[in-house]
Amino acid sequence: MEEPPPPAPGDPQGLVLVVTGGCGFLGSHLVRLLLEREPDLRELRVFDLRIDPRVLPPAQGSRVRVRLVQGDVGDAGAVGRVLAGAHGVFHAASLVDVWGRATPEAIARVNVQGTKNVIAGCRAGGVRCLIYTSSMEVVGPNTRGDPFLRGDEDSPYPVRHTEPYPLSKAQAERLVLEANGTPVSGGGRLVTVSLRPTGIYGERHPLLAQLYRRGRAAGGWLPRALPPHAEHGRVYAGNVAWMHVLAARAARLRPGAVGGEAFFCYDSSPYAAYEEFNMFLLGPAGLRLGGPRPPAALLRLLARLNAALRALLRPLRPYAPLLNPYTLAVGSTPFSVRTDKARRRFGYRPLFSWEQARGRTVAWIRQLERGSNP
Repeated sequence: MEEPPPPAPGDPQGLVLVVTGGCGFLGSHLVRLLLEREPDLRELRVFDLRIDPRVLPPAQGSRVRVRLVQGDVGDAGAVGRVLAGAHGVFHAASLVDVWGRATPEAIARVNVQGTKNVIAGCRAGGVRCLIYTSSMEVVGPNTRGDPFLRGDEDSPYPVRHTEPYPLSKAQAERLVLEANGTPVSGGGRLVTVSLRPTGIYGERHPLLAQLYRRGRAAGGWLPRALPPHAEHGRVYAGNVAWMHVLAARAARLRPGAVGGEAFFCYDSSPYAAYEEFNMFLLGPAGLRLGGPRPPAALLRLLARLNAALRALLRPLRPYAPLLNPYTLAVGSTPFSVRTDKARRRFGYRPLFSWEQARGRTVAWIRQLERGSNP
């Protein structure tokens, strides 16, 4: 039986929304915020390869019907079924890998083909709003180390993608923006928006958890490695999720202001070097930076050796250290952004202050110390 067309935006029956990757790091923040802050929400479909009921608030209530749907964005049929009849989709599912743990083919299947499937599912299922979670790495940093200091979406910056992950995100973003204005089943046209967060932090962040456990195992110390004056902009996951919510509202009510546009996503977190910022979060849990900072030439040599070892060992066993030429370039290159465009176009302001974001993240890290991972 053919699915009925979706109700028009603003329908009194309420909104039906989908979050792909809804059990992941950012997706879990988005799911909770939608349940707490979207008053028109009637049904929320959480789509993920691995379902985790812990993403739902403990006392969710009965106002919203929540469906946890296991599925793969690389499966066009599964994507089409979960999107059918929805008003909007937040496409947050992504294979994030800058260390070489996954093959380029696997990254492209999730990030590029998965996005093609979501766009096709929107058109076939009558979905009129697509908010895509992109990345600052669509723009940079580049591997030459050219600085990008507090730039905006129009700031020129030379970049050529050589690594599978940023290349896949750039390709997917282009697909999303080009799909803006295409017709959807049942009438109307698709409105697409791409959001580019800088380095995200917050509760459930897998790399923060890894750094914390490594530091504890080393007696409370993490080694110094990256340059101390390379300014970075980091953003709290709750504020990234909030920007998604606001962008979706604008796409439904003022599509001409946001459709086909990309927006940087930042908040009031302090600009700081990468390791310094990590200490804002890990320091209160007892970790410190220690040891002499290696010379830049030595770090480059170690990064190249790690890359060579990864290639040699790939047929035998996984080897994906945190340091490689790409991660070294990203961590060493000054790269920070502004969100003026999002403020002008759809009224974005951070929902969580720096003090709140830091406090929530530190509280979660301290729970890791007690052996739990909420």
